[in-house]
Amino acid sequence: MLLCRVSALSRTLTTWGRRSHQRGGLLHRPFMCSSRRRHGASAGEDSAQSADPGSTPGLYRDTVLLPRTEFPMKLGGQKLLDREIEIQEKCGFASLYTWQSERKAKRFCLHDGPPYANGDPHVGHALNKIIKDIRNRFEMLRGRQVHYIPGWDCHGLPIELKALGELGSVSLSPMQIRDKARQFAKGAIERQKAAFQRWGVMADWDQCYYTFDGAYEAAQLKVFQEMHGKGLIYQDYKPVFWSPSSRTALAEAELEYNHEHLSKTIYATFPLVTLLHKMAGQGDVSVLVWTTQPWTIPANQAVCYMPNAQYSVVRRKDNSQLLLMATERSISVAAALGTELESVATFAGSELEGGICKHPTIPDKEVPLLPANHVTMAKGTGLVHTAPAHGMEDYNVASQFNLLVECLVGEDGKFTELAGPELHHLSVFNEGNEKVICMLKECGALVKEENCVHSYPYDWRTKQPVVIRPSKQWFINTGSLKDKAKDALQKVRVLPESARSSLLTMLDRRTYWCISRQRSWGVPIPVFYHRETGEALINKHTVSHIVTLFKEKGSDCWWELPIDTLLPADVLKKSKAGPVTDYVRGEDVLDIWFDSGASWAAVLEETDCRADAYVEGKDQIGGWFQSSLLTSVAVRNKAPYKSLVVHGFAISEKGEKMSKSLGNVVDPDAVINGGKDGNMPAYGADVLRWWVAESNIFSEVQIGPSALNSARDNINKLRNTLRFLLGNLHGFDPRAQAVDPKEMYYIDQYMLHLLREYSMKVTDAYSEFDAGRVIRLLQAFMTRDLSSFYFSIIKDRLYCDPEDSLGRRSCQTVLEEILDGLTRSIAPILPHLAEDVYAHTPGHNVWALAEEEMLFRSGWVKCSSVWRQPGLEEAVEGACAIRDSFLSSIPGKNVAQYDLTIAIEPGLLFELMESLQEDPSSTSSQLVELMMAARVNLSGRVPRDLPPDTLVRHGTFLINLEGGVIREESSYSIAAVPTSATRCPRCRRYTAESVDCVCPRCQTVLAKAQ
Repeated sequence: MLLCRVSALSRTLTTWGRRSHQRGGLLHRPFMCSSRRRHGASAGEDSAQSADPGSTPGLYRDTVLLPRTEFPMKLGGQKLLDREIEIQEKCGFASLYTWQSERKAKRFCLHDGPPYANGDPHVGHALNKIIKDIRNRFEMLRGRQVHYIPGWDCHGLPIELKALGELGSVSLSPMQIRDKARQFAKGAIERQKAAFQRWGVMADWDQCYYTFDGAYEAAQLKVFQEMHGKGLIYQDYKPVFWSPSSRTALAEAELEYNHEHLSKTIYATFPLVTLLHKMAGQGDVSVLVWTTQPWTIPANQAVCYMPNAQYSVVRRKDNSQLLLMATERSISVAAALGTELESVATFAGSELEGGICKHPTIPDKEVPLLPANHVTMAKGTGLVHTAPAHGMEDYNVASQFNLLVECLVGEDGKFTELAGPELHHLSVFNEGNEKVICMLKECGALVKEENCVHSYPYDWRTKQPVVIRPSKQWFINTGSLKDKAKDALQKVRVLPESARSSLLTMLDRRTYWCISRQRSWGVPIPVFYHRETGEALINKHTVSHIVTLFKEKGSDCWWELPIDTLLPADVLKKSKAGPVTDYVRGEDVLDIWFDSGASWAAVLEETDCRADAYVEGKDQIGGWFQSSLLTSVAVRNKAPYKSLVVHGFAISEKGEKMSKSLGNVVDPDAVINGGKDGNMPAYGADVLRWWVAESNIFSEVQIGPSALNSARDNINKLRNTLRFLLGNLHGFDPRAQAVDPKEMYYIDQYMLHLLREYSMKVTDAYSEFDAGRVIRLLQAFMTRDLSSFYFSIIKDRLYCDPEDSLGRRSCQTVLEEILDGLTRSIAPILPHLAEDVYAHTPGHNVWALAEEEMLFRSGWVKCSSVWRQPGLEEAVEGACAIRDSFLSSIPGKNVAQYDLTIAIEPGLLFELMESLQEDPSSTSSQLVELMMAARVNLSGRVPRDLPPDTLVRHGTFLINLEGGVIREESSYSIAAVPTSATRCPRCRRYTAESVDCVCPRCQTVLAKAQ
């Protein structure tokens, strides 16, 4: 047979294509088995009426093998919740991680970015933890040893503030604050941990990591020690982001930008003291500056210009005032001032070198004109007011030209006495800012004042604006690490790839990282200060001793132990320092981003100390992803991760950020257990997991009633497919009754071929963190390949053939493989449903299995190479192409009521059809089953004596095997004639000789049953 020859060739099949067209232009499209099977859906449903028990006469109902299963069609409400809890308990969800971690297998490490221990679990937690769990369960099923240790970020200001708020007082000792904060964090951890377990997240929940554990803190300080020893950590007095609302320095990652911030912007003048020769004889000229922060004017030390730009002296038409500004900004400034500006003189920026201005509000103070690279022409006047104490770029100018860095603003955001009596105690955000504007107006330097809405940094915890002010802090020199970090990042796979540019941009923006915080709840910076000189004492000897103490006692000992224990005589001697009485311990703690950024050193296994993946939200691009990269590169010259997965945020169905004030917050507990006010049904954990899996996680992820209802409905459709499979496997023992693939019907072998393709695609999708593609593949396979195609075709064989016949057992063997493949393929996403189905499969006694026999301990989907049958695919899909031609000619009619004659010219296609039907005419061949007709006649030409009501269609089918080694286009004709046979009262097929008789097949079945 040709089929055997094609099967032999099919082992190295690469691509195949085909075209089917009908003469007359009625059907002319690329051959696609998906559309072909869709065309067959309605006909298949019509011809398989025996699937409905009510449609079979009572006389024969008990002889039809209808589906039987205890697996419920739907579960909802409390029954669903009880079932999920029961599955978790009986299937050993709690012990699964420990079981798999004891296997000897290739390791997969997903390092858990620690969520913050400051509140209840929210839908963002659900999105993140379920994404991770889907991948971990997939890796475990495919035989890997998963390394996943959940952790929590336990220090920091939000926890401290909430602890102080609950106590109702701020007059507390550091240890009182720390005790209260620790208890608060522990409470949040327990609530979050319980939620993560309820969501089905696989982990050893008794072996988590916490950044307040002594062992973790000790590992963190070892990283600090190594970085300090390399000169990467230093103390300096320089501008930092400072939060007056929380009284501490902040890092870039602790800021959020308010794009609706309202500022007072001003144009102000600085009178020129020295004039260029081109300005001689023109009169008094003033430098015009523009700023959104008038309160910084008293701290001005210079005005900066762009050396390569062109500048002009212009005369205002309305008052003849002479102003110096960048030439290209004059048109915009004229519009802002509402007057015309006449150019008087033009010159290069470099000619401004040596220029001197008068400070507008401080008598007798002069400030220089200086060149600077940060000056741009995007806004303002092209001349930048420079206050080194209150700007990062301003500070760089001060460093280059040795300008005074004088801070006039205190920790509370108010002017200090250095600002003068008029400004002392005034807030720079309110009355202080207004007072500076008034001072400029009084001295005649204010040209214009207006409101401006723009983006401004806020403290991400208190949601209040920050200032830039100089402070003596501890820093990491990220500028020296930047190039190494970029090189390391090039070796990291980033999903989506578009996030890589954001990572690189964030690295470029960070020249230094302020790591000291003026709080009590955190890991103390292990530094001592000389009582008299203030000089810091910190070296490998002092830090190593503190590391040992922290590992044994935890960081509380920094406050609890006497200083001579923290700084013993032998450490002082090695440090060549004076007596211990000369020193006091430092009071600053480390930035929490340094806490979590050192997690690779505390949590990952030492053999490689690199995770296969870090998976977090896009806010971690400038947070944990970056802090982990910088610390790891600093210590080990490599990234701590092989791949980064960056997902979006959970938002409302309207695309809005979730907010209690908007009333659009979705509580994951309410999603699972139902809303307390009855506004949300109990969906269960699997619906929450489906929502995560189905979403495009690389963009913002919407959640709300529509998304959750859709997830529930889709799961119910899946349940029905699985229930159909379970019901038709009743009484089937795959160990004793399974049919070898070589002996199966061709349509069944073909389904194994499709199952193999599905399994491979699903495996690839999971490997790419693309659970959404898994769901799309699943739904397409269920709808197109199963429900609309295979199930329609096989119902007659399943229900009406003898119970132990080869055809029925062949079909059941495939159904069992499909059930097994589907169940395993959905298990990472729907672990509760998967275990429930697995417990109902043939050979399993529901809930009587030992834990080691559960689905998650039994491996991944099969993907047998034996199932690959591209030659068989040609045979089946060739028949489908022919059926398509036929179905297009009888829209809305029942295919089962027709006899078909298929005429094919001699060649490959004819031989393929012969493989499906050996006899010239048959009512029971595999070709008849595929066509779902009453009878099929197979011949080399169309008979001449066809009845007048015969429907005839013509077409071609392209066979393409071995990449073109076997390639042939064959013509075919199909003639359809209403059958003369009557409908069998048992199987409902039109194959009986008379109305009161069953068909020959059913006669045989009934005779055997007697």
